[in-house]
Amino acid sequence: MELKLLNAEGQSASNVAAPDTIFGRDYNEALIHQVVVAYQANARSGNRKQLGRDDVHHTTKKPWRQKGTGRARAGMSSSPLWRGGGRAFPNSPDENFSHKVNKKMYRAGLCSILSQLAREGRLNVVDSLVVEAPKTKLLSDKLKAMGCLESVLVITEEFNENLMLAARNLVNVLVVEPRYADPVSLVFYKKVLITKAALAKIEEMLA
Repeated sequence: MELKLLNAEGQSASNVAAPDTIFGRDYNEALIHQVVVAYQANARSGNRKQLGRDDVHHTTKKPWRQKGTGRARAGMSSSPLWRGGGRAFPNSPDENFSHKVNKKMYRAGLCSILSQLAREGRLNVVDSLVVEAPKTKLLSDKLKAMGCLESVLVITEEFNENLMLAARNLVNVLVVEPRYADPVSLVFYKKVLITKAALAKIEEMLA
């Protein structure tokens, strides 16, 4: 498998060899869906809480006598059937939304996503991507020349403060290290730009 190598002007200079085990896999839609859903579910904090019958502030007095009124029986106004009553099965703060995904499945899902991006021409490689100063205009001009300014995930080999600060004000640009390249971001952004050093790290991670 060969990936397109872009120069600073956004033109295809040459190709970079990439292993087929990572960038040449078949598209597995079911696996990708499972990995993406699990990643989003595991990010949920589960801090919502609803009031049950014991939590609402109501009197425990019986609203009316049991028989003879013609109305339905009622024990107390905190019943879930009443307006303002407690929920029958309230959500608790300790609710667990996590999904279990094996390491092999997660890596296979990432490889399937990267392979599909490469087939669609949405995955490009650059020698390096640096800006001389933390200026948004410097980075936007570079990405515009490469045709990636509309929506791009930039994966660099290590944290670069100038690059991070320059990308902070660009709404559709996200700069991450290889270990933080998650399946949701890979699917969400229209293009993925990887430096050659970051590509080597990804190959090492997913080997």
